[in-house]
Amino acid sequence: MAESTTIARPYARAAFAAAKAADPAQWSEALGCFAAIVEHEQTLALLKSPALTSEAQLNLLCDLYAAVQGAAADEALRNLLGVLAENKRLPLLPEVVRQFESLRAQEQQSIDVTVVTARPVQTDRLGRLAEVLGRKFERSIQLDNQVDPELIGGAVVRAGDLVIDGSVRGKLAKLAEAMNS
Repeated sequence: MAESTTIARPYARAAFAAAKAADPAQWSEALGCFAAIVEHEQTLALLKSPALTSEAQLNLLCDLYAAVQGAAADEALRNLLGVLAENKRLPLLPEVVRQFESLRAQEQQSIDVTVVTARPVQTDRLGRLAEVLGRKFERSIQLDNQVDPELIGGAVVRAGDLVIDGSVRGKLAKLAEAMNS
């Protein structure tokens, strides 16, 4: 995991630099579409096949993108994909996109936060949580509430690499671990 993250980083930075010179939102959408194409099982198998040249891989991706989006990818994006294909890194595209989005969020001074709870949280409470987290991270917060009934109660907050497990399930797991040691 760490290796793919490290390998993807320079590609994500290059993509972000190119996107800043153009339209970051448009690049974000296009990269997300390409990542979804790459993640498809049949496409991934083709990309890993030694029978396809890097040029053929690039053409395959761009043809699939054009079929889905109804338009061709712009030249700068095609160049980035060409470099990924040439270096046999196209399967890393989803990780490149994840890092690209992280760079974009840093640039926009925002952070995506996921709050997992046993039941849906009222909008006003989510708003207060977003305010508190906004002060802590000194950024605007994009909050997503997901429901997992197995948590029993409490919440798990994920913000970037930070995970705060305040769930009953997490506390019971810690108690069980302490009793077993």
